[in-house]
Amino acid sequence: MKRTFDLLKHMKSLICKEAFVKTLPVMAGYVVLGIGFGILLRGAGFGVWYALAMSVFIYAGSMQYVGVGLLAGGASVLSAILTTVMVNARHLFYSISMIRPYKGAGRYKPYMIFALTDETYSLLCDGSVPEGEDPHRYRFFVSLFNQCYWVTGSVLGSLLGAVLPFSTAGIEFSMTALFIASFTEQWMNTRDHVPALTGLLSTLLCLVLFGSERFLIPAMLLMTLALTLLGKRREGNA
Repeated sequence: MKRTFDLLKHMKSLICKEAFVKTLPVMAGYVVLGIGFGILLRGAGFGVWYALAMSVFIYAGSMQYVGVGLLAGGASVLSAILTTVMVNARHLFYSISMIRPYKGAGRYKPYMIFALTDETYSLLCDGSVPEGEDPHRYRFFVSLFNQCYWVTGSVLGSLLGAVLPFSTAGIEFSMTALFIASFTEQWMNTRDHVPALTGLLSTLLCLVLFGSERFLIPAMLLMTLALTLLGKRREGNA
């Protein structure tokens, strides 16, 4: 019995180690971005408990940055809901591809759905799992580590903002920088650049057609349609 317990403990620690190594690039971005969010929130007059609560219960990087303005401006509940749907609408599209990997995840599933951010998705979308490991537990720890990085950065930023006052102009661009870094990593780590090029061309086309204020959802719809058609075509040629 003790030997079985030790073996399970060793396997769990091994999964944690592999998940931690996998999430190191996200840690480098999330801690810095979280600090930026915490400083921005502190500058708007909200303390560390707001930063902690938003990062634990909302956990939506770009929406949290937008949420600072909503809180500071006294936005209505309806405005907050509509803004959240618009900002995070992209999750409805790319999360569809995670339905099959998350199937049968059991008690891990609710949290994994909640914690599926852009960066977590970029780490898990290829479906690769360390050989011999429980895929659901591995994905759970990847998701958990990423949120821990974000929460840590947010709290640190709020604390730093209280003792080191400085201009917060331009901090919101840090989310764009992280998206670019995630895209670059995906490009360098895969030989198949068709999805990336499809995303770029779809975004540029919709940006030209709909403008910078309305291009996001049409771009996501176009990407989803294009990638679905490409996937069916590949399956037919296989």
